[in-house]
Amino acid sequence: MDFARRARRLYSHRAAVVDGDRRFTFREFFDRCDRWSATLQMLGLQPGDRVASIAPNTHGHLEFFYAVPQIGAMVVPINYRLSIRDFVYILNHSGARAVCAHESFLDDIDRIRDQLPSVEHYVAFSGARQGWLDYEHELAQASPSFRNVELSETQPIAINYTSGTTASPKGVMVTHRNTAINIMGHLMHTRITSADRYLWVLPMFHANGWTFVWTITAVGGRHVCLPKADARLIFETIRREEITLMCAAPTVLIGLANAPEEVRRNVPRGVRVYTAGASPAAATIERIEGELGWEIIHVYGLTEVSPIVTISESLPEHAQLDLASRARIKSRQGVEYLGNAEVRVVDEHGQEVPRDGASMGEIIIRGNAVMAGYYNDPDATARAIRDGWFYSGDAAVVHADGYIEIRDRWKDVIISGGENISSVEVEGVLLRHSAVQEAAVVGMPNDKWGETPQAFVVTKTGASVTANELRSYCRDNLAHFKVPHDFTFISELPKTATGKIQKFILRGGRANIAAQ
Repeated sequence: MDFARRARRLYSHRAAVVDGDRRFTFREFFDRCDRWSATLQMLGLQPGDRVASIAPNTHGHLEFFYAVPQIGAMVVPINYRLSIRDFVYILNHSGARAVCAHESFLDDIDRIRDQLPSVEHYVAFSGARQGWLDYEHELAQASPSFRNVELSETQPIAINYTSGTTASPKGVMVTHRNTAINIMGHLMHTRITSADRYLWVLPMFHANGWTFVWTITAVGGRHVCLPKADARLIFETIRREEITLMCAAPTVLIGLANAPEEVRRNVPRGVRVYTAGASPAAATIERIEGELGWEIIHVYGLTEVSPIVTISESLPEHAQLDLASRARIKSRQGVEYLGNAEVRVVDEHGQEVPRDGASMGEIIIRGNAVMAGYYNDPDATARAIRDGWFYSGDAAVVHADGYIEIRDRWKDVIISGGENISSVEVEGVLLRHSAVQEAAVVGMPNDKWGETPQAFVVTKTGASVTANELRSYCRDNLAHFKVPHDFTFISELPKTATGKIQKFILRGGRANIAAQ
């Protein structure tokens, strides 16, 4: 909240938020936040209470990330792509006393009200009806004066729930200190200033928008809300609002790189794009930087580490390399964010792996960025944090220059005939083929080899390629034991609600894929 205090003093006259036709200065934005804080206190919300949200990227959702924490309560931003069953679990597990929802989700919440014993207040950001408080009406009636509370840097500011693809979602407790450290890392590493216009492509619910809900405000930048990550709409908004910065998962980058030429025409150059959430293929980075003239900033982290801990930092010597070589380096997870955490890659004995770009170990993390723990789940916390280190589950190597490169999730490493195969490496090769839009590689049981790699491929619109052609292409670019034994062409890869590929579904074969 110190960042908001400073922004109030320095940037009150500057444009703060754009949401369709609505525009707010920082003075207007913070006035709205204060009125909502006062309303929450009037409703009886106390420090330590949880307030949930289910909403796309709108100005009301952005205000939520300020109004709730400044009265000492915790935000619980819920992934709106989850199932109604997940909504019930998260609202009950968090013990949320209030839920704020966009009009698109009012029906869903109304259907489960009788299953939500802790929820006392239902607030509609838009489209209010009977049984819902009207957000805009409440703001208009409220005073901008609220009771100040003493905030501790160690108290949680948010409970961010993981996707829960194989088990119930876990609530990651992120503290005010975790968040502040992450914001400072963004500002130190990537030249964000008051001149920046930030496009909300990344959902705000996703680890608090990777803390950009607060980072942009900290330096007086401009938030431009975008409720849907549609390629045409993204390019239109970039042109209209003169966007300079945004965050996007690799799946979104693939969509932008493969958008029709008429959609990409006359797009401004120089846009900086943070990407994380999965390893972006070098081929995707190469296309975005080479064809659009944008700058990819590849960072790495997890919800449990607040959420960013490394960056594939560009060094002066990288500028001398050709585009393809620079893209390969940028596809690595890189080096530690300054001040966030210590990051190591260790073997099964806890020893750091050699810097040979080949020896795989697990990424472990300790320091300022690591979560306070999983909410109401001490057993899961103890399994994840051991001897002060958070164990990520990501399998990686370390190159001679110290740059970390993820090769897989440990559970996704394919062991074929005693050899380790990185599915990420094979996917990266497939994505360089001109006909391939998306690819996922998993290990399938094999009587002779134990496991063999199988590729699932989505081709570009209008493109055609055969399994034999892809097999031959892989043989030209990979060691032969890494070449997929089988290729399955599908129209869409199964993904989690945050865009990560669900490889356990692919391992289940065609029946599981069809069931999605």
